[in-house]
Amino acid sequence: MKKILVTGGAGYIGSHAVVELAQAGYEPIIVDDFSNSKQSVLAGLRDILGHDVPCHDIDCGDADALRGVLKQEGTVAGVIHFAAFKAVGESVQKPLAYFHNNLGSLITLLTVMKEQGIENLVFSSSCTVYGVPDQLPVTEATPTKPASSPYGRTKQMCEDIIHDTAAAPEAGLRAILLRYFNPIGAHPSAKIGELPLGVPNNLVPFITQTAAGLREKLTVFGDDYDTPDGTNVRDYIYVEDLAKAHVVAVRRLLEKKASEAVETFNVGTGHGNTVLEVVKTFEAASGQKLNYSIGPRRAGDVPAIYADATKAAEVLGFKTETSLHDALASAWKWQQALGEAKA
Repeated sequence: MKKILVTGGAGYIGSHAVVELAQAGYEPIIVDDFSNSKQSVLAGLRDILGHDVPCHDIDCGDADALRGVLKQEGTVAGVIHFAAFKAVGESVQKPLAYFHNNLGSLITLLTVMKEQGIENLVFSSSCTVYGVPDQLPVTEATPTKPASSPYGRTKQMCEDIIHDTAAAPEAGLRAILLRYFNPIGAHPSAKIGELPLGVPNNLVPFITQTAAGLREKLTVFGDDYDTPDGTNVRDYIYVEDLAKAHVVAVRRLLEKKASEAVETFNVGTGHGNTVLEVVKTFEAASGQKLNYSIGPRRAGDVPAIYADATKAAEVLGFKTETSLHDALASAWKWQQALGEAKA
């Protein structure tokens, strides 16, 4: 059974990827410092999989700690790198923290991977690398424009670092960059899901917390964009579908099927929904009436972006399977489970 190191594996997307890796016959090894996740996730993973997942509570920006993990675990076939700060708004307020953490952890990881002879990397990138695109949908060939936030710039820079590292003589690195759109929802078991610490930065957990009475109301940031109803348009992908894309990418690297040292794929549904469409669909999926109001635009937000998912379908054989309605229903089920857990 091949071991896959998963940095940020106790986080939202990472924990779902851990489940899919384990169910696909791999042995995931979690590295997470729990700066933006909770230890309770490990219990959720145990409930789903029926066994504990090895977890090392370290910062993957700490080279010596990372070396210690690899010495303890033995041969690792590949790495999925999720660990990063990821809030667009916060990055505008704290740019240096984002550059230090997101670039530093990747550089440390690549350095240690080279030392240990680990060649395969799946990198958690983002559609923010496209900036404000001239045309929609965006393909992998869409030019990257200046990012709208420091967070987006860190993802652009991380992609550049990976390309340059793979192009260096005797690099020994093969990588797949997965450019996510907007992950939503929770595992069908409601044992793991999005678990923001403090006030949520993402739309769906703010919606579910508002519906549960934990937040007074949802603020929709702007209704004067050039979109069908004036609110932001995003491509919302069910987190379990997104997690499965990582298994496909890992398998492609391990089977040496990649056509070049670094491959890039959009991972989205291929269509966009406005914020208000998400609100209305949530109300239909949950039976809850949502208290929301329109507020000013939020710094760093792109008006509209959604994927052309053709390349992932044709090259990886990956397509999303879950509707917006069903993804939002899973998010509400997760929120309800959290409420019961608190009680």
